[in-house]
Amino acid sequence: MRNPFGLLSSRLVYDNPWIGVTEHQIRKPRGGEGIYGVVHFKNRAVGVVPYERGQIWLVGQWRFPLSRYSWEIPEGGAPFAENVEACARRELEEEAGLVAGRLRPLLTMHLSNSVSDEVAHVFVATELTRGLAAPEDTEELALRKLPLEEAYREVLAGEITDSISVAAIFRLMLMLQSGEL
Repeated sequence: MRNPFGLLSSRLVYDNPWIGVTEHQIRKPRGGEGIYGVVHFKNRAVGVVPYERGQIWLVGQWRFPLSRYSWEIPEGGAPFAENVEACARRELEEEAGLVAGRLRPLLTMHLSNSVSDEVAHVFVATELTRGLAAPEDTEELALRKLPLEEAYREVLAGEITDSISVAAIFRLMLMLQSGEL
């Protein structure tokens, strides 16, 4: 398909070590001019579902942008120079204190693609052993082990709302039901 937007000009309006925001002056597909703001992420999002005999682990933390507590799978950011699988292993140990004997791709998804270019790579970790948790200085984490079916019910009830976690829990349930895992 062809791009229906005409790009007239672009300017970076905000930049920090994690994101940049560019304002684009555009010609709209149906005519007229307008603006389109795009948030560019300088890392790829990476998530990992630690799974063992019907159980998963979630990490809980206060999410500043939402001003609320969130239960979610271990997640982090992979700089473009870092392999996403290596990042998943690192985040799993840092946040949950778990080491994956086996890591398998679960899904890749675009997050909020109407305003950002952020992409997430999500894995399922199995053959788990204990490691050493080492949260970052911006993280005050709680760890919770629960049946996957309970996490699925919490997604359906709107208690788990993090997009990567929601998609990962749904995908893992489907994989288990179809015998893929």
